Amino acid sequence: MFDSIAGDYDRLNHILSLGIDKTWRRRSLKWINDGEPCKQILDIACGTGDFSLEIAGHSDPRTTVTGLDLSDRMLEVMRRKVERSGLGERISTESGNAEQMPFPDNSFDRVTVAFGIRNFQNREKALQEILRVLKPGGRLVILELSVPSNAVLRWFYCLYFTKILPRIGGAVSGDRAAYRYLPASVLKFPGKREWMSTMQNCSFRNVNHKAFSFGICRMYIGEK
Repeated sequence: MFDSIAGDYDRLNHILSLGIDKTWRRRSLKWINDGEPCKQILDIACGTGDFSLEIAGHSDPRTTVTGLDLSDRMLEVMRRKVERSGLGERISTESGNAEQMPFPDNSFDRVTVAFGIRNFQNREKALQEILRVLKPGGRLVILELSVPSNAVLRWFYCLYFTKILPRIGGAVSGDRAAYRYLPASVLKFPGKREWMSTMQNCSFRNVNHKAFSFGICRMYIGEK
């Protein structure tokens, strides 16, 4: 599915989110780029590389970012963007599954997942793999779409998300099924308390949460 929409993915993301997705990524950077200046960062479900590029562009020049994704066509788009950015020496890509990653134990200082963890088939297994590849004291930062808590906002949000967004996304990309799946996957994702509990049950410490834009986006943080 993601292979089929890779060509239009960036443009549609920014149009359908009214560009707010860029702000959410930027706001999360202080939990990623703090502490030691030289880091190894893994960006899981990196897609077309927006978050990997954002992280590398706002971090110490010695920091490296590895993007991991299952979709080869998404990674093709990412590689072209990385080449144009001039950050090619600091950003690499890897095709792979978050539930069985090709990295040694204790490899990364930070692991990020931006708007992708809801698509994982076995989230608990992925969390355990993330914990394995994180260095002791390392941090996981997750950004994920959510449903606002306010009843009025939630009504308008669900109207837009389930009725309008699939029509626009389907018309532009030619894949209506993909843009019906995307909102459905957000609505099915666990609420903040349940997801924080899942992270804690998978042995993450100091699990925390922050809501952006009235809860349309949520950031979850956990440490090894």
